[in-house]
Parts: sequence; structure tokens; C-alpha cells
Amino acid sequence: MAHRLAHRRIQATSIDFADLRRELELPSQFPPAAQAQAEQAAAQVRLPERDRTDLAFVTIDPPTSLDLDQAVCLLPRPTGGGYRVHYAIADVLSYVSPGSPLDEETWLRGQTVYLPDGNIPLHPRVLSEGAVSLLPDSDRAAVVWSIDLSRDGEVESVSLERARVRSRAKLNYAGVQSDADKGTLPPSIELLPRIGRLLSERALARGSVSLPMPAQEVERDGDGWRLVLRPLVPAEEWNAQISLLTGCAAAQIMLEGKIGLLRTMPAPPEAAIEKLRVAAAGLGVPWPDGKTVGQVLASLGPASPKTAAFVDEAAELLRGAGYTAFSLEAPDEPAHAAVAAPYAHVTAPLRRLADRYATEVCLALFEGREVPQAVAEALPKLPGVMASTDRVAGTADRAAIDLVEATVLEQFVGQTFPAVVLDSEPDRSRATIALDDPAVRARCDGRVEAGTRITARLTVADPVKRQVRFAAA
Repeated sequence: MAHRLAHRRIQATSIDFADLRRELELPSQFPPAAQAQAEQAAAQVRLPERDRTDLAFVTIDPPTSLDLDQAVCLLPRPTGGGYRVHYAIADVLSYVSPGSPLDEETWLRGQTVYLPDGNIPLHPRVLSEGAVSLLPDSDRAAVVWSIDLSRDGEVESVSLERARVRSRAKLNYAGVQSDADKGTLPPSIELLPRIGRLLSERALARGSVSLPMPAQEVERDGDGWRLVLRPLVPAEEWNAQISLLTGCAAAQIMLEGKIGLLRTMPAPPEAAIEKLRVAAAGLGVPWPDGKTVGQVLASLGPASPKTAAFVDEAAELLRGAGYTAFSLEAPDEPAHAAVAAPYAHVTAPLRRLADRYATEVCLALFEGREVPQAVAEALPKLPGVMASTDRVAGTADRAAIDLVEATVLEQFVGQTFPAVVLDSEPDRSRATIALDDPAVRARCDGRVEAGTRITARLTVADPVKRQVRFAAA
């Protein structure tokens, strides 16, 4: 008989992530010289002369986030119709001197690493969650992007500048979605649903791919931890479209200037797309003639075992993302397949090292001056650094979830759970399944078929090895 979850809370009362931190050699603190430099920089705030505190910026992030990189203000264009997107990005370079102890430490870290019990920040918290973060009701140094869009969402002009800004509010996705549903959004983001949908439609038309997949997360549950699937709300997609718009604008500036750092992903081979078409037919997912992968994914109806299996299969197309540095001539393959356009990371410099340098390239090119030597010399080194730290961050994320999955399920070995089969081997001897509850994704032995519901028996839940295995019941 399947395990009846409604009558029992499935959680882990105590999990120590310290062993995982040690295993991945994640730093516990900053070197004294780097920390001292950060504290001095925070105490000696340097704000640009250009004042854009007239713009009613707001941030939109998860509720507990304090490292706020981005703030948005959306307005109608003063003349000619269309929209003006103002996007303020935390100005990290104003606080981190090239070649300094703090700069050297950020090169070792590469990016912020997130674990359920806290993050390992790229910059000391006195900066990343204090003086540089775009927290509300405080003047901050920022790089402000201003992008004019036509009525149909086409980019008509782009400008950027260092400026002083002041966020009016720290908002979160659920709250923004609720306000959007009620028609009570703050004036400065009242246009977010309209612009977000417009940009999303344009992206799909050019071939972009976005996976409608809920995020698997570990969250606190009283004194313990539990696994949840957090469905994406439309407000997240709208906000992501503003970031993508800015990243595409940055890529165009760098390509025209023939120097920069792009976030790239190769297009999937036609054979992989054909394989997905075959999977769609087998799962009963409609694929009308002329529709792209992204359009098919966007048209999926309510979640079902077959659509979950199709989304999982489609995720295989999005492989090989990396960074491409270039100088003097543009790269042969500048595009990011999921974005379906050239794209650059510039909107999260508090959390990613690469964004700091790509932003400085864009500022120099827009202002018609030479890219600073220290920035130009850093570009070819960044792809390797970011690839290495991407692996660390990805390993940390997956290992933390594996640990929680095994710990949460340890007491239920031998019991059965309802699950969806996401994929299976050609001979159907092994598969990947997703439990209904808790939000566990694991290997399953037995002859099962993708896109079907099964009952799976838990055979292994080992927190030491961070392993979970099931068998078809």
C-alpha cells in the first residue's frame, strides 16, 4: 500500500552541512586583509555625482535575500509611445580595487555558493549585504541601464551610466504576483506584466527555450528541513525578461566594440531535436508544424506525468553553457541557444565575478573610451575561473539536495511512494522518477515507461553516501 503522506510530516529534524562545506573546501571567512579592505570601503562610501534618485526603483528577489544586485523602474516613453526600462545594477567596482587583496579573493571564489544553512558569499557581507546591496531607503552606487522599447518590444536605444540611486522597496515574487493579480502594483512596476509578456513573446518567436520546471528547494521547517517544489510564478518570468533584455543589450555593445565576455551555449544538433519530437509523439504532447521547442514548452497544459517527462527530455537540449571571451574580432558562435541571441551576464555582480568585468567593458565602449587594461587582461582568464566555480556551485547545490533527500527518507526504507517516471533507459531497466511528496527525484530500478505513474519502493536512503534508490513496486 502506498505511503499515506497526508498523515505524517516528512522532514529531517537535524542536518549538519559542515561536512559538505569541508568536502568542497568552501571558505568559512575572508582573509583578514580582504575583510579589512571591505570594511574600509563600506565605511568610506563613494557615490557617483550623477543623481538618479528621482527614479522610483524597487528590487524583486526571494524574501530572505539581502545581496540585492538589481532594481527596476519601468515607465512609458515620454514621446512616441513604447516603454523605457531603467535597470540599476550594483556598482561593485566602485568598492573593489583591481589587484587588491579583496579582488584577489573574489577571483578565488568566482561566485556566491548557496547552501540551505547559508551562503558562501563572493564578497564580504559588509558589502554584499550592506554597503553595495541595493537595499531600500539608502543611496547606492549603481550602473543604470536605460533601454527604450517600441510598442511591440523592439529595442530602439540603449544607454548606461554610473549614477546614484535609491530603491523604494524590497519586493518578492509572490507579493508582486499577488499585486499584479489584484491590479495594485506600485507605479514604477505597473508595466511589468505588459513588458514581461511582450519580451517573452518576442523571445519565443526568435526561438528561445525556457523550461517550465518547478525548482526543487530545501527549506527550513521549524527546527528541521524539508524538500519542496516551488512552482515558478509569472512575475519571476517577467522579471527575468528584464534581466535578459539587459544581457542581450550588453552583448550587442560588446560585439559591436569587438571586445567582451559572452555567456554562450551551442545550438542542439538537429538529431537531438528530432529525438525530442519522437518523445513528444510517444508521450502524446502536441507539436504543431512550424512551432519551436520553446513554443511547444510554453504551450503545455496543466502538469501531468507525460508533460513532466517531456520537460525532462527537453532539458537535455540545454547543455554546454559557458563563457566566451573575445578581443579584436567577434567569436564565430556568439549566441546562447536558450536565449536565441547573443547574451552576456552583467546583472549580478555581487554574486558573479564575470558580471563585474562585462559591465566595465560596456561602460567603456558606450562612453567611447579604451577598455581599462586591467579589465581587458582579465577577460581571457574569466571563462576558466567561472567554469571551475560553476562546477563547485553546482556540486554544492546537488550534494545538499542529495543529503536532505537521503536524510528525510532514511526512516522510510521499505515503504512505497506514488511517483512519476521522468525518463527510462531504452530497455526500461532503470529510470529517473519524481515522488509526489516529498519533492525527491531519484533513480529507480525496474521496467517502467516514461510519462507514467507508478508506485515505487524505497530500497536505499543513505545520508553518508548521499544516495537514494527505488525499485518499481
